[in-house]
Amino acid sequence: MEKVPVSVVIIAKNEENNIEDCLKSVLWADEIIVLDDHSSDRTVELAKKYTDKVFSRKMDVEGTHRNYAYSLAANKWVLSIDADERVSPELADELRRLFKNAINDIVFAIPIKTFLGDKWIRYGGWYPASKVRLLDKETVRYEEKGVHPRIIYHGTCGHLKGDIIHYSYRNFHDFFQSLNNQTTAEAKKWFEEKRKIGALKAFRKFTSRFLRYYIVEQGFRDGLIGFMAAWGGGFYQIMTYVKYWEMQQVQNEKEGKA
Repeated sequence: MEKVPVSVVIIAKNEENNIEDCLKSVLWADEIIVLDDHSSDRTVELAKKYTDKVFSRKMDVEGTHRNYAYSLAANKWVLSIDADERVSPELADELRRLFKNAINDIVFAIPIKTFLGDKWIRYGGWYPASKVRLLDKETVRYEEKGVHPRIIYHGTCGHLKGDIIHYSYRNFHDFFQSLNNQTTAEAKKWFEEKRKIGALKAFRKFTSRFLRYYIVEQGFRDGLIGFMAAWGGGFYQIMTYVKYWEMQQVQNEKEGKA
């Protein structure tokens, strides 16, 4: 098999149910790196069946963790994926063609095809929902933030057509658990930044996002899953605000302001 001169970097934690399928989808790359966040299951054992470049580091700040992971790559170009993702055959073929020619862009955005169970979430802004995943590690960095760190680069962004397949949620339990975890982390970010956000603003964001995802971007076409995806996208703001408000109350009590 002709190898593509790209380093695939996978960040993982307790992904024994996903890691092998993820790694099988990137065997065309000439380097595969797994950065494990102190897994307590068989993630590391299984990963070593496919690559000898398995490293361990405790996840602290997401942006810092990602920058460290990419620094381990021997190649100039890095393809960043998560353990619950797969590179589609179409994307693999597209990357083979891409690296046979001169590349002028600094980063490339790739469509993400997300599933809840075995159902593809097609509408409501969930697809193609392209994200920067292929990057020139010599000129690109992530801001060192713990939640949704921005990618920092100076240059042009190309767009690929092949999909990254994302098996994000096994069921609605996973969906709600992820929403809970993400809003807790987001609330901590707001609290650290001393954001000025009130209940009315949070409610307006909930309403506008739900209507955009469900009506404007046709989330209703995905049935119940589309409704819940749109609801979750809007309710994210309310959940984050409530947790942020609670953190403020605790701080006020400590300072004797309650």
